[in-house]
Amino acid sequence: MMKHVGILAAVILLGIQWPVLRFLGADLPPVWSAVSSGLSIFGAAYALSWGGELAQLEIPQSLAIAFLALVAVLPEYAVDLYFAWQAGKDPAYVHFATANMTGANRLLIGAGWAAVSFAYFFKRRRGEIVLSGSNRVEIFALVLATLYSFVIPAKGTLSWVDSTVFLGIFALYIRRAAQCPRKEPETEGLLKAVARWPRGRRIFVTVFLFVFSGAVILLSAKPFAEGLLDAGRSLGVEPFLLVQWLAPLASEAPEFIVAVLFALRSRPEAGLGTLISSKVNQWTLLVGMVPVVYAVSGGHAGAMPLDARQIEEIFLTAAQSFFALVVIMNLRFSVTEALLLFVLFVTQVFFPSTEARTVYAFVYLALGLGWLFVVRGQRDGLKQVFRTGLFSSKLTP
Repeated sequence: MMKHVGILAAVILLGIQWPVLRFLGADLPPVWSAVSSGLSIFGAAYALSWGGELAQLEIPQSLAIAFLALVAVLPEYAVDLYFAWQAGKDPAYVHFATANMTGANRLLIGAGWAAVSFAYFFKRRRGEIVLSGSNRVEIFALVLATLYSFVIPAKGTLSWVDSTVFLGIFALYIRRAAQCPRKEPETEGLLKAVARWPRGRRIFVTVFLFVFSGAVILLSAKPFAEGLLDAGRSLGVEPFLLVQWLAPLASEAPEFIVAVLFALRSRPEAGLGTLISSKVNQWTLLVGMVPVVYAVSGGHAGAMPLDARQIEEIFLTAAQSFFALVVIMNLRFSVTEALLLFVLFVTQVFFPSTEARTVYAFVYLALGLGWLFVVRGQRDGLKQVFRTGLFSSKLTP
């Protein structure tokens, strides 16, 4: 018991260190301001994931699905929508409005999915993860969102039309997910101990985790975002890259850790399923809200313009998503496929030019089309995904 309390206390202390420094009036250099506020977001994201899992014990499944979807993207919301809000007032911020979103999406697939596969392989020496039939709901939503996402770089803007489409896909996903057979949440460690507490005390802890996490994220989002920009300028590093990769690392790391722990406990399908669901939330709900926040901040209904860099990043992100979806279309994810996704993701760091991003995007597209028409079972898997997403009234677990 004391061990669990110690873990909870450590996460809370990590979360509150930036608000405390801010309250005390500490004047930190840009780099340390970004680090401190980023660590607070990391701690808050961890606490938020615990609160989300505990909430499943208290609320109906259909409500839990929608609620947890919102919870899952809250840390990304904090940074990405801050930039979208600022972009509505200052065009200089438009350049960063989609940076965190594209980075988070590519990180989830290129590093997150691969990490779960690698962990399971090294633990059990098994080279393949088999997903459940109910995961076709997430895959279907991702197929729709990914296909539409190619429209955005073609027209060069994010508008209320895009918001309508992405939020509509998210609503469809929630509706279909609510029809899945109910599964009791499986808790581990601290959460398993808290789940055994009397209901009143358990609800108190759940509410506390949400209030604490929300407050920390709201207090830390602006200094973290601005700290990244200032740190980039002072260190001579392109600020876009820091926003694109460091911000998602702070918010995604707790989820990555939980997913890898699932794999190490011989439940890789749970870990991978969690990250696939997060990809749905980010690729629909988060992207759909960016133009809404931009329009509200600017006081107009106009579209948010995208510069050449953002168009390239969105195109590359859509292409990676397309290939990854084709790979798991048959509900199987091998360590070889994970290695390919990981290598393609990591090597992009060494080739940051416009030409390289375009080449990588077309490599993803070519591989996806090749996988779809050459690898056995992928086309049948695609048919099953659409049958489940559109017509099936009873989803298999």
